[in-house]
Amino acid sequence: MRHLNSFEIQPTPPPAPNGVPRSAWSRSRRRASRWHRPYTVALLLLDFAAAVLASWISISLFEKATAGFTDADQDATWFHTVTYLLLPLGWLIVLWGNGAYDRRYLGLGTDEFKRVIRAAVTATASVSFLAFATKTDLSRLSVATALVGAMVLILLARYQARFVLHLIRKRAGQAGHRMVLVGTLPECLEVYTAVTRSPAAGLVPVAIHITDGYAAARGMQTPIPVYAGRDVLALVREVGGDTIAVCGSASSEPGELRRLAWQLEGSGIDLVVAPQLTDIAGPRVHIRPIEGLPLLHVEEPTLSGVAWLVKNLIDRVAAAVGLIALVPVFMAIAIAIRLSDPGPVFFRQPRVGHEGRTFRVWKFRTMYVDAEDRLASLVDQNETDGMLFKIRKDPRVFPVGRFLRASSLDELPQLINVLWGEMSLVGPRPLPADDGDFLGDVRRRLLVRPGITGLWQVSGRSDLSWDEAVRLDLYYVDNWSLAYDLSILWRTIGVVVARKGAY
Repeated sequence: MRHLNSFEIQPTPPPAPNGVPRSAWSRSRRRASRWHRPYTVALLLLDFAAAVLASWISISLFEKATAGFTDADQDATWFHTVTYLLLPLGWLIVLWGNGAYDRRYLGLGTDEFKRVIRAAVTATASVSFLAFATKTDLSRLSVATALVGAMVLILLARYQARFVLHLIRKRAGQAGHRMVLVGTLPECLEVYTAVTRSPAAGLVPVAIHITDGYAAARGMQTPIPVYAGRDVLALVREVGGDTIAVCGSASSEPGELRRLAWQLEGSGIDLVVAPQLTDIAGPRVHIRPIEGLPLLHVEEPTLSGVAWLVKNLIDRVAAAVGLIALVPVFMAIAIAIRLSDPGPVFFRQPRVGHEGRTFRVWKFRTMYVDAEDRLASLVDQNETDGMLFKIRKDPRVFPVGRFLRASSLDELPQLINVLWGEMSLVGPRPLPADDGDFLGDVRRRLLVRPGITGLWQVSGRSDLSWDEAVRLDLYYVDNWSLAYDLSILWRTIGVVVARKGAY
């Protein structure tokens, strides 16, 4: 729904008295607690159940070994109290202490899972210290199984809980944060576009309060209502919001942001700042306070060093193992292709790789042998923009080829390119070399080796516009890490199974 702005500039009323409430008991309940509190209770129950289940599995597998645990045969009641009650409660305490229930980390990103792993390390160290201090004779194998098993089960339970939360946010539009964007209209619309790209994030802009450019904004069509000259706190309550997002230059006005933070104290409304620094992930951004002035320091992308060498090693080893293991699959696909259309099994095309070097990519052939000759007659049917050419029902693709594309099996021979060092398992997709020079932002993709899968593929593949695909590739280049690669590989499995955007 589009909104036509027709607002009146009203004088801003004097701000209400500011300051933290004198008593902690008088603080207002945060509006976000409508979803956060029930979700936290559900996580507490799931974590407790996972720890109990891990203890039960450990005892079942090593029943004889656990007999020495605090003289379990002589005092079974105390043994089961420790195993099924105190240890799971200890897990909850350690998880809470490591911030695993902090609403800032729940529902999105990897911080929640990192904190679970930190909690597991803390729990292991605590159990080891207690066993040493009390001189308790423990079965190392059974304790290790219980602790590692609890960590794995807690991670799996939280992954499933997050999946349910995302479904609720996408389908029901609930369990999210209703945001009021504050700033100039272009800045607010940029933030609106960014936060609405992922409904799973649960950030729902409901209104814009512009701080400048009133005349230019009048009469413009916007996705959400626009207001000006209003008391921000009153506006948030009027539209049912629970979060204020200060966008771009509005966060740099001296004293304004601080006074807004004072005004929101005790109101139960969150305050977030969206600086004019987009598409840069948290690990590269650090706040360094100097004499009371918080400076936002942006590190360079990590495209070298030990982590980069480990990535290269993992690529080569995984490609070698994959090629050997997939020999039967390759043979079956080769036979199916030859039966569908006489001609070569593989299709090799020049692509642009790392630092602009050209190489020939390996793929299973999915089109008839005369596909290149028929391309000219289909150019006007192109359904994408930029450097891509895609048609959902391309007549040049034979039936088996259509299946190979939908299942991404046609990409498997690119393991050969990975083994030779021309490609990586994860990275921007290699683009055809006959499209000329890569200018502007697009050329930055060439700082890393192209990949079999990438952020573009797990975010929509062929359903994305060219500009969106480039943005995702540049985000990957600027924010690369080994953990990010593993996350993309994991997401690739779900995308391939669902066949999203593959044609």
